[in-house]
Amino acid sequence: MISVQSTHGLERRMEVQVPAARVEKEMTQRLKNVSRTVRLKGFRPGKAPLKVVRQQFGKEIHQEVIGELMRRSFAEAVVEQKLNPAGGPRIEPIATAEGQDLKYAAIFEVLPEIALEGLEDIRIDRPVASVGEDDIDAMIESLRKQNPRFREVAREARKEDRVTVDFEGRIDGAAFEGGKGENVPIVLGGGQMLPDFEKGLDKVTAGQRQEINLRFPDNYPAKALAGKQAAFDVLVKKVEEQELPPLDDEFCAAFGIKEGGVTALRSAVADNMRRELDQALRSRTKGQVLEQLLKANPLELPATLVDAQVRDMQIDMARRMGARDASQVPAREPFVEPARRRVALGLLINEVIKRESIELDRTKVGARLEELVSTYDNPQEMMKAYEQNRDAMRQVEALVLEDQVVDWLLARARVNDQPSTFKQVMNFGAEGAQT
Repeated sequence: MISVQSTHGLERRMEVQVPAARVEKEMTQRLKNVSRTVRLKGFRPGKAPLKVVRQQFGKEIHQEVIGELMRRSFAEAVVEQKLNPAGGPRIEPIATAEGQDLKYAAIFEVLPEIALEGLEDIRIDRPVASVGEDDIDAMIESLRKQNPRFREVAREARKEDRVTVDFEGRIDGAAFEGGKGENVPIVLGGGQMLPDFEKGLDKVTAGQRQEINLRFPDNYPAKALAGKQAAFDVLVKKVEEQELPPLDDEFCAAFGIKEGGVTALRSAVADNMRRELDQALRSRTKGQVLEQLLKANPLELPATLVDAQVRDMQIDMARRMGARDASQVPAREPFVEPARRRVALGLLINEVIKRESIELDRTKVGARLEELVSTYDNPQEMMKAYEQNRDAMRQVEALVLEDQVVDWLLARARVNDQPSTFKQVMNFGAEGAQT
């Protein structure tokens, strides 16, 4: 016997009653299995009567049978009631005594019903851009600026100069751990040191001794120093100015170009730029499609799925931060909205896949793998590593299937191509832009 109640939102309370005869049948079968192998004093192996086996192991076996029947009957009940659980149930036993009907309540959330609206009303402003020779020139120049050479100068230090120093810091007159350094190169304006320390090196000259007073920020990673006032005795060893490296074989070799010189470097840079531009263009278009899919189909979300997604995102962030224990896992609040978005998109994408019978395109999986491994020194080794890692392959397949859904939606959308440039799409050349 099964009864289902809606408690609130997507939560359901389902009461299930399993006849005592079924419980007894399972008990008898389990006892027979045990009796074949159990060793009891006074009986040969496999010859102990069921009654004796029940007396010896009945309570333990009854608990096992109850647990198994709860799991099995719950799965049968949700199929019979045509329910789609969003996660595992919370089980509340009601009656479990031996010789009686088994009765329990299962509390769980169901997946929302999805109608899929607005698929024909998606409008996309798709940027269109390419990589030109001027873009390649600008990128080569940027690479030169990112890899400067330094030449010693006999003048005052200024921004972007490299100043090499010895220093020793004290707090309340006492040296502290990490407060001493020798021949430490510091590029002024590079953010390598605390701002007040760098500021104290402005206009210094080689051979100069300088005292720098500063206060460690309250959120300084070394908690023993946070908020403390410190005085540093600094000896300036040398001042060097930056100069752009020439475009020669040595410069090319720094980027893995052993043959072909600047021509080969330009070709490699252009290929990388085109790959990054293509990814950025796809990402922008995909973002618009998915955003409009979300907007047209607001969903009530199972807290079970959102909470699981938040935990995954917290763990992933903790791993990236190098956290070593649970106390270092970041707070959940910043992840709640991104998690809700991921869950909603996952449900909508799965509904499109199911409704339109979209099947994974293995050719596209291969192309995505080729793209992923192309940036590694040994692409074939990485390809083999991916193919032998089932979890990694599942992630690649999920991404490809998601892209197939986006392509299906895009084919039905109203698309307005908007001419753009590499610089605009990649925000290249803007102050602080990453290249």
